[in-house]
Amino acid sequence: MRRTEASIDLAAISGNVERLRAGTGAEVMAVVKADGYGHGLIPSARAALAGGATWLGTAYAEEALQLRAAGVTAPILSWLAVPGEELATVVAADIDLSAAAPWGLAEIVAAARATGRTARVHLKVDTGLGRSGATVADWPDLVTAAAKQAAEGTVEVVGIWSHFAYADVPDHPTIGRQVEVFRRALEVAEGFGVVPRLRHLANSAATLTLPEAHFDLVRPGIAVYGLSPVPPEQFGLVPAMTLRSHVALAKRVPAGTGVSYGHEYVTDRETGLALVPLGYADGVPRNGTNVAPVWLAGARRRVAGRVCMDQFMLDTGDDEVSAGDEVLLFGPGSSGEPTAQEWAEALGTISYEIVTRVGARVPRGYPANDR
Repeated sequence: MRRTEASIDLAAISGNVERLRAGTGAEVMAVVKADGYGHGLIPSARAALAGGATWLGTAYAEEALQLRAAGVTAPILSWLAVPGEELATVVAADIDLSAAAPWGLAEIVAAARATGRTARVHLKVDTGLGRSGATVADWPDLVTAAAKQAAEGTVEVVGIWSHFAYADVPDHPTIGRQVEVFRRALEVAEGFGVVPRLRHLANSAATLTLPEAHFDLVRPGIAVYGLSPVPPEQFGLVPAMTLRSHVALAKRVPAGTGVSYGHEYVTDRETGLALVPLGYADGVPRNGTNVAPVWLAGARRRVAGRVCMDQFMLDTGDDEVSAGDEVLLFGPGSSGEPTAQEWAEALGTISYEIVTRVGARVPRGYPANDR
């Protein structure tokens, strides 16, 4: 048996993309950044494409290049770079790049000239997230620079895009304002002769709840992996990751036994303890101490005592537990095990963090159910 494994249901990923695609008339870009949200970059990308995604999205160029090296030929957008990054290889690999400022566009242009190719660019406008993207005041300068380069043949403006701040709160007043700012930005671009094939704004939450923001392309991320961006509504999505381990040691201890560093948990009776060989070095949050839910021996339990670098403990009471017994940290919830969303609620975070932080020490397994 494997000591620990994150088991990834690739059919669930494909099915989630099919579900998302059925709800829109737009193309679907499956976001596979951060190693496919912890699910594995290459297998997740292939499963998403099998489910009907026509685009892939990555934060970093290295991720996009890994996809190309693995033989993935679908269109890819990479959107996060800093000055001085080597972009010629990216342009040569037919990977689209985002430009949010004139300096970014200039570096893409330089890469295009170095390769003798026309670079494919998506111009990003900040419609209210206050993160990446040209401000409304700076937007005309970026658009005019792009129009000039497009006329010279160094770039093709494939898309104009932005990102929501509050799409996970469907009635939030910022949503309508951002859509309106985005529409005005498109009008400004058109005034300078920039009319892209793709206009895209919708993340997972907007893909599921805001059809008026779908435009030509939607960019679901967390929903691809079956986790809801608007809990508790699940939208028919199926979580794709199950994190499992096995008991490394089971023993009986008397009442008053302090458990793990700092004795933040002390037994109030004679009881059983089980040691699970997973810790914060593997992505189990340290603040899961005494609160994180786990499934073992037919029952839900909570982490007992402080989460350590490589291990944590469970109080198993009088239940029969032996070394080698399976421990389920989270999964789809179909067998009684907690979900990543329940972990997120217990720890005061979001499910995105729970799955993406599962570390490289944890092997990923892929049952033979991918299509």
